[in-house]
Amino acid sequence: MTMIAANLQDVRARLAAACQAAGRAPGAVQLLAVSKTFGPEAVVQAFDAGQRAFGENYIQEAVQKIAVLRHLPLEWHCIGPIQSNKTRLVAENFDWVHTVDQFKTATRLNEQRPAALSPLQVCIQVNIDQGLNKSGVEPHDALTLALQVARLPRLRLRGLMCIPEPCADFAAALAVHTRVKTLMDQLNAKGLSLDTLSLGMSDDLEAAVSAGSTLVRVGTAIFGKR
Repeated sequence: MTMIAANLQDVRARLAAACQAAGRAPGAVQLLAVSKTFGPEAVVQAFDAGQRAFGENYIQEAVQKIAVLRHLPLEWHCIGPIQSNKTRLVAENFDWVHTVDQFKTATRLNEQRPAALSPLQVCIQVNIDQGLNKSGVEPHDALTLALQVARLPRLRLRGLMCIPEPCADFAAALAVHTRVKTLMDQLNAKGLSLDTLSLGMSDDLEAAVSAGSTLVRVGTAIFGKR
């Protein structure tokens, strides 16, 4: 067994235990393997260990990796910032985008999504704790942006994504994560149909699962230190 396969096994066990502790069904939370800075061979090792969904932060690097691995049935998620000159690359190569925080970005993705592909699955990034120098729409502006994005035909709005500031302990992390889940519930009460909460990483996935995350983004615990 490779190191990546062994790490995946450990992370899946953590995820299953977190679901059990939260009273949630096994498999209620999807594992997204964050493969940024690691080459195609690392992705293949994870694929051989049963992983299918991969997250990338750096668009140019990711597009090259996607091209090399196009023969494999992989699902690619863009989880990094999107500059205006990179929207076409994202629209043409990725299956999911987690980092939409401006209507301008959503509009460009919608216009540039090839008609031959299924709609791009989208999460709105929220700056839930107003961290300085962080991406994400302010929570009080999330409804307006969500309603705008939901009307775009080549996009399918799925939910919210958040990268909170690191917390000192489980209770503090749980409190912040719960605020994101509450915001998603509030948006759904306004008529939206969001089903995805992209929340939690290597260090805080247990708190995220307890709060209601449906997708955790794990890189270091699978691939090792960058």
